[in-house]
Amino acid sequence: MLIDLSGRTALVTGSTQGIGRAIAAALADAGARVAINGRRPEAVESACAQMRAQDPGRQLIAAPGDVTDPAGADAVLAAAGDVDILVNNLGIFGAADALEIQDDEWRRYFEVNVLAAVRLIRLTLPGMIARGWGRVLDIASDSAIVIPAEMIHYGMSKTALLAVSRGFAKEAAGTGVTVNSVIAGPTHTGGVEDFVYQLVDRALPWEQAQREFMRLHRPQSLLQRLIEPEEIANMVAYLSSPLASATTGAAVRVDGGYVDAILP
Repeated sequence: MLIDLSGRTALVTGSTQGIGRAIAAALADAGARVAINGRRPEAVESACAQMRAQDPGRQLIAAPGDVTDPAGADAVLAAAGDVDILVNNLGIFGAADALEIQDDEWRRYFEVNVLAAVRLIRLTLPGMIARGWGRVLDIASDSAIVIPAEMIHYGMSKTALLAVSRGFAKEAAGTGVTVNSVIAGPTHTGGVEDFVYQLVDRALPWEQAQREFMRLHRPQSLLQRLIEPEEIANMVAYLSSPLASATTGAAVRVDGGYVDAILP
């Protein structure tokens, strides 16, 4: 199965590290011109340099800026150019006692995890529709369906993102543009390592800490390990391609069987 994104321009938010960086690499390896995004220009330039060192043939654009801010989003899109593939990957998460989460924190999670994606879809979808082709992918989470007691504000934001994806898919109906969400399960990133150590003994070696985390906090995972970022990226690359032309308005799971349901 050949995934060919030659001639397409992709923007992946929050792509200097973790899942976003893996997605950007997968899209670039499929031939897309990929805009790398992060808040700090130096982090974006560093990520681009490292990714080019791994494969000099990758077409990468530095697109620094804070997409949670309207002016920042405009600057990012100005650097990226006409976007054919939008991957809303940027997100924040963290453990917090439900009764201790204050209004400002609820707003922050909504603005970063939901409103930033809405803003970028609103700015890029008309161009995709006019050109008759496009892909929008919102990176959601198993927490959208199985709300974790230790971070219900995060779960709320990812549930909202599923609704955003479905709604904009209806807006793009019949245009050649697809809009989907990807439900990522517990994934191994630097940020998740920090999160794991919030919940298990920090003295444990990483492999043991990971197993303890899955046993105590994610026991329903059928994979019984954390997912690697590249495994999420593989699904995103497929959904970004012409091969996935009949998949839209969907919430596609890459969750290691974590969600104990036949449908999301």
